Parts: sequence; structure tokens; C-alpha cells
Amino acid sequence: MTQQDALINYCLRLGDSSLILGQRMAEWCSNGPTLEEDIALTNVSLDLFGQARTMLTYAANLEGKGKTEDDLAYRRSEREYYNTLLSERPNGHFGDTIARNFLHDAFLYHLYTALKNSKDETIAAHAAKSIKEIAYHLRHTGEWVVRLGDGTKESHQKIQQSFDDLWMFTGDLFEMNEVDELLIKAGVAVDLNEVKKNWDSTVNEVLQRATLQRPKDDYMQTGRLKGMHSEYLGHLLTDMQYLQRAYPDATW
Repeated sequence: MTQQDALINYCLRLGDSSLILGQRMAEWCSNGPTLEEDIALTNVSLDLFGQARTMLTYAANLEGKGKTEDDLAYRRSEREYYNTLLSERPNGHFGDTIARNFLHDAFLYHLYTALKNSKDETIAAHAAKSIKEIAYHLRHTGEWVVRLGDGTKESHQKIQQSFDDLWMFTGDLFEMNEVDELLIKAGVAVDLNEVKKNWDSTVNEVLQRATLQRPKDDYMQTGRLKGMHSEYLGHLLTDMQYLQRAYPDATW
């Protein structure tokens, strides 16, 4: 594997995770629990789509085959996506979405904080711009975790169950392979073991404030680095890619 191939794959990982989570958040449009929260969730979706576009555009340019970000977003099969497993989990109830996004936001926050120092100028600039949005996302979900966890008996039980159900997918966030090894040596990527230390600190602090119990690190579901996903991604792509596949020659 060349450094160019590794960089393309790394950009796809970053772009795909934002794209898929953005699609999930778009499903909340007009379905939020309150008008203000409906707008907030939709704005998070737009932020994620913007982040996805930057990385997918960069990946397409690096590949040099005349593709665009739309080609990478809408014309790949399920096994060609490298998004985190957590990002593709269904929205469920509001507490499920908040728990999922909080765990993912904390990961992206510390990942992008480190990537601001990447030797790849495009990735570093992308991280520096995106961290402003991600900081808001993390503050938003973190405060909701506290409100629900330290709220009523019912809200506490529900969001505790949300964390218990989602925890097995957090190990996937920190999986690394030869792509990471090559790019870490080149100063482009970051060591996810270091990111996890900061992620643990953030997650522990918020869960403590919310009077919630951190689930035990037991079995962890992984596979995204090999393009292996849950059944939910296929269903999501069916909706997301329908127009482009039905009318492949359409222009805007």
C-alpha cells in the first residue's frame, strides 16, 4: 500500500462517518421533540454534510479518476464505505440519538483536535474549521445527556439503556490498521490510542454529571476498516442513493 492509497482511505473514513451520521440526523427533520430542537438537529445534519463534502472531494481529487464527491457519496456499494459503526445506528427515540451522537461527538472532537496538527495541509485545515462545529455538537449532546440522566426516573432509565445498548460499538471508533501506521509515521494521521484517553476523560466526566453508569468494556463490534457493517447501513443507502441510481445521467 502506498501513502497515496492510505491517504485516500483515511479521507474516506472521515468523510463517510460524517456523511452517514448526517443522513441519520436528517431523518429528524420535522420530527424533533420541540421546534427549537428540531432546528438544532437539522443544523447538526448540515454541518456533518459540509464536513463530508470536504473530505470526499479531497479523496476524489487524490484518486484522480475524474470522480466527484457525489460519485463517492452516492455510487458506492455498502462494502465500499468506511464509516464508524456507531454513525449508522438507527435514531431510535430521542435519548438513543443523544447517546449515540454524544459518544461520536466526543470521538470527533478529540480526533479533529489532534488532526489540526496534521502535516497534510488539507486535513489540518479541515480539522481546524470543523472543530468549531464539533465543539458545539459535543456541548449540545453533553448537556442533553446530563438533563436526561439527572432528570426524571423515566428519562434516567431510558438514556442509561441507550448507553448500555450502544457501548459495544464504541470499540470500533479506535480500531487501527496499516493505513493508520503508515500515515502516523508520515505525520498525517494520529494515534487513536491517544485519542481514546481524552475520549474516556470526556465521557466519564459527563456520565458522572448525569448520574449515569459507564457500561463495562466487554464484547466490541468492529469491522468498518474492512468495509463490514450492520444491516442498517444497506437500508440507509437505499434511501440516500435512490435518486442518483434511478437517474444516473441526471444533471443539476
